[in-house]
Amino acid sequence: MKNFFKDRLTELHAVTWPTRKQAVHSMITVIVIMLIVGVFLVLVDSALNKMVLNLI
Repeated sequence: MKNFFKDRLTELHAVTWPTRKQAVHSMITVIVIMLIVGVFLVLVDSALNKMVLNLI
């Protein structure tokens, strides 16, 4: 068990962690993409809803 945790700690030290600036940039990018996809899905849902209501 001791070797397992020692190996995991070694692996964590080998990871290249992003800088704060990179992390913030990635977070902003993800939020913007989520908003764009969300708006797109709302528009598609509204259009499909109107089409179904017109068929009924």
